Amino acid sequence: MVDEYLSEREQAEQLRQWLRANWIWLVAGVALALGGYYGSRWWESRQAGRSLAAEARLSAMLDALARNQREEALKIAGELTGDHAGTPYAEQATLVQARLDVEAGDLAAASARLAQVMDSSRDPELSLVARLRLARVQLAQGAHDAALATLDAAGTPAVDARIAELRGDVLLAKGDRRGALAAYRAAQEAAAAAPTGLVDGELLGYKIDELAAAATE
Repeated sequence: MVDEYLSEREQAEQLRQWLRANWIWLVAGVALALGGYYGSRWWESRQAGRSLAAEARLSAMLDALARNQREEALKIAGELTGDHAGTPYAEQATLVQARLDVEAGDLAAASARLAQVMDSSRDPELSLVARLRLARVQLAQGAHDAALATLDAAGTPAVDARIAELRGDVLLAKGDRRGALAAYRAAQEAAAAAPTGLVDGELLGYKIDELAAAATE
């Protein structure tokens, strides 16, 4: 028992010596842990504040457009793409800028903006929206092969009705009526399998009927 008691006393003394030698590292470790926790909370709070600010600016930009204040809307869009670059708010502002470019007849500028969002967005749906709009701009430019390449590079796991219908539009403009009809039918099948309201079923049916009737003449 005495030996065991002495062993315990020796162990306690060794522990005290170790604590005296290493207390500063223990304190530093606790400080780092607390600093990491509060630093993370501060960062999250800061990011939430920035998101709210960006959301408010995007709302202000859309309000300006609704009031037909184009220059004010463009000014706010520039702030968003500068101060909040890489966020969904900046990307949506870029999409609006592209729409204004199209309205102004500057299709080249619109193409550049849409390609930027398409390639850089981490939001798959936002990237797809940019891709579809880019293909429409390329169609308006008469760049049919470029539009088809843009649509073909979507890489969607299943046929997207929006892509298939737009592909039909491009093929029809290119003079490929048979290919256009096949694309429209694929779009109709995709829309029936996943009815999300993203395509106009009535208009799509009209396109199919018109091409099918012409094919039988």
